[in-house]
Amino acid sequence: MRLCQTDGLTDDQIEILKAVRAFTEKEIIPVANELEHADEYPQAIVDGLKELGVFGLMIPEEYGGLGESLLTYALAVEEIARGWMSVSGVINTHFIVAYLLMHHGTEEQKQKYLPRMAVGDVRGSFSMSEPGTGSDVSAISTKAVKTGEGYEITGQKMWLTNGGSSNLTALLVKTDEGADSVYKNMTTFLVEKEPGFGETAQGLTIPGKIEKMGYKGVDTTEMVLEGHRISADQILGGTPGNGFYQMMDGVEVGRVNVAARATGVANRAFELATAYAQTRETFGKPIAQHQAIMFKLAEMATKVEAAHALMVKAARIKDKGERNDVEAGMAKYLAAEYCNEVVEASFRIHGGYGYSKEYEIERLYRESAFLIIGEGTAEIQKMIIGRQLLKTYKL
Repeated sequence: MRLCQTDGLTDDQIEILKAVRAFTEKEIIPVANELEHADEYPQAIVDGLKELGVFGLMIPEEYGGLGESLLTYALAVEEIARGWMSVSGVINTHFIVAYLLMHHGTEEQKQKYLPRMAVGDVRGSFSMSEPGTGSDVSAISTKAVKTGEGYEITGQKMWLTNGGSSNLTALLVKTDEGADSVYKNMTTFLVEKEPGFGETAQGLTIPGKIEKMGYKGVDTTEMVLEGHRISADQILGGTPGNGFYQMMDGVEVGRVNVAARATGVANRAFELATAYAQTRETFGKPIAQHQAIMFKLAEMATKVEAAHALMVKAARIKDKGERNDVEAGMAKYLAAEYCNEVVEASFRIHGGYGYSKEYEIERLYRESAFLIIGEGTAEIQKMIIGRQLLKTYKL
């Protein structure tokens, strides 16, 4: 058996995934290490993904996309992350923004953005976090104040994936709607800007790339807003006060994405370990023949399969139009933890070579650490899962 096979796919899904896998093998894997070590934006790969139609994968056909499911998207992400996780990062926030527009946008907003997002001309980023608030979204302080014609936004945002390369950001801010709950005094704005760094829109600055241990190539930035003027038309869905709920819906899609990435990275680490263990010899035989290594490979494969199964389940629940906060949390938590364990096992199997930059596993080792914290830490996932379980199993 090969790992990460999915039952019950349509012919269309099988064809799409075949094309994505072929692209990953030919265009991503051969150049990933070089681009990653140089921290270089993978422009040629991104252009190839545009041609493949990946930017429009989940966008409905009436807006120029392929109209595919979250499951198809997640399985495509799994393949792409197997090649290089940063490339899947280029499309993740784009998809969250497209998803928010599809499910919460006004018809005018959908017409305005989705056709251009489907071809990759409008590229999305997504912003909740701030320098002083990580997972505690309710504590954000960036504020939109009503003016005569619209709003003025002031504050500082942190950890925008694609903050530089995007030209549309879904931005969560505080608005005073007079509601008695902090969660009902938050609004999502669709903020337009130019790609690049510096002042990329009136009153909006993207200072530069944050240097990171791994997850290179893709730009991660801050966003500083000083009296950024925006019209009320740019409120996602047209009505203020719904931002928190909209963003949480988007995050569930993001968590399925991170689970898919983690599964892809783990699968690649397993493949590398299996290949290395069959060619490296000690004591007169390939190390794969030694029980200590064979047991490791068996454990790794089992973890990859478990992560894949949970990720597929979470995607299918969301595709049915149901909330999947628990399932997405479980998938993200398990896949990220298992990814780290599988990558470390692969690293150990590689011995001294695993520490060399020439070997792919060195890059995976740095990338896997991101998955534990990205899109909500493991601890936050456990809180989400635990709270819901206690509601369901209440005495």
